[in-house]
Amino acid sequence: MFVHAVARPLMAKIKQTTGIVGLDVVPNTREVLIGLYSKTLNEIQKVEELIEETQDELKLIGHMIEWDPWGIPDDHEIEMVENDAPIPKHVPQHRPPPLPKEFQETLEALMSQPGKTES
Repeated sequence: MFVHAVARPLMAKIKQTTGIVGLDVVPNTREVLIGLYSKTLNEIQKVEELIEETQDELKLIGHMIEWDPWGIPDDHEIEMVENDAPIPKHVPQHRPPPLPKEFQETLEALMSQPGKTES
């Protein structure tokens, strides 16, 4: 009677698997997490410094959006420098393959028609 009334419900509450391959069940998760978090806090020592750094980073995000350091001004001019040095064989050239013959013929026919404008 004791087994049915008390022990079985307790045994049913014990976690048997995590559902993740290769990850074992930790029976005392609360104690393990408290220990790990305590070690982490001891290691970093000054949580206040981390809070201050995080707040500074959040302010910086706003400044970076305002400053737009990755943007290119509209009046920016690019100087093209050509170099005739041979390209090493191991560097990919990224040359597209030739267009299919039918496509090329259709394109040339469309381009040769007078009076056609883009819509």
